[in-house]
Amino acid sequence: MKNKKVKNEKYPVLVDIKKLKEHEEIDQKYLEKLTKRIKSDGILKKPIVADRKTFVVLDGVHRLNALKNIGCKKIPVIFVNYRSSSIKVLSWRKGEKISKEKVIKAGLSGEKLPPKTSKHMVKVGKKFKHISFLEKKVNILLKKLKI
Repeated sequence: MKNKKVKNEKYPVLVDIKKLKEHEEIDQKYLEKLTKRIKSDGILKKPIVADRKTFVVLDGVHRLNALKNIGCKKIPVIFVNYRSSSIKVLSWRKGEKISKEKVIKAGLSGEKLPPKTSKHMVKVGKKFKHISFLEKKVNILLKKLKI
């Protein structure tokens, strides 16, 4: 990645699922669909993104919960420095304001925000792209995540 400001791991790190903190509620119907799809595939295609300092999940809360449902103990995570000016947070909801502080507070307190509250963007070159840009395919077998 060209942008040196966002110091992320080049490769995902396998992390104990219990260490990660969620800042948003999940959409139960979507979770059920995703859980079935991942279980059927037998692999997790992409890692999730979390803040390196707090372990708050910034993108991938449904994947995290799907793996919990399947009985996995680990998940591949791309860690980023959330304090970096190269990462910004917007809301998916029109007119709603969100801040990095609110995201971290929700993740650390357990008082989760509604689904699709935060939309994390990362600077790539001169433009901001959705943070999922960092989530390169891993195609890791679920059995490796259950250990």
